This record gives sequence, structure tokens and C-alpha cells, in this order.
Amino acid sequence: EDSPLDGGPPDHSYSLSSGTTSEELLRKLNEQRDIIALLEVKMKEMKGSIRRLRLAEAQLREEIREKDRLLHAASAGTRKRHGL
Repeated sequence: EDSPLDGGPPDHSYSLSSGTTSEELLRKLNEQRDIIALLEVKMKEMKGSIRRLRLAEAQLREEIREKDRLLHAASAGTRKRHGL
């Protein structure tokens, strides 16, 4: 597979062509830094979303437990009133 920088095959996948300029390397490095910075922001956003979802899940589970408890208590009271 040809290297995108010089049109020829590289010696190794990590090799740079002899025609690569400092400006090209700096531009590539800055592009990679920008990508990493964006990914870090997205990761922080996702961590926040996960945290909020876990809190919402815990609240919903607590609501379900409370409703189950109330239903169980109401069901037990109905059975006692009807002599079951």
C-alpha cells in the first residue's frame, strides 16, 4: 500500500517518507491533537450522561420498590377484609 505522503511504499507502517516536511508533520500532529481534544470532551460528556442515567435508574428502582411495597400492603389488607 502506498504512503499518502510520497506516493511510494513505506519501509514500515511507522516510517515517514523522506519528502515529508516539518510543516506537514506539524500540521498532522496538530490535527491529531485536535481530534484527541474533541474525543476527551466527548468522553467527559458521556461520563456525565452515564452518571445521570445511573442516578435516574436508582430513582426508578426505588419508586418501583415503593410501589411494590404499597401494592403488597394493599393486597394483604384486602385479603384480611375478605377473610382470605
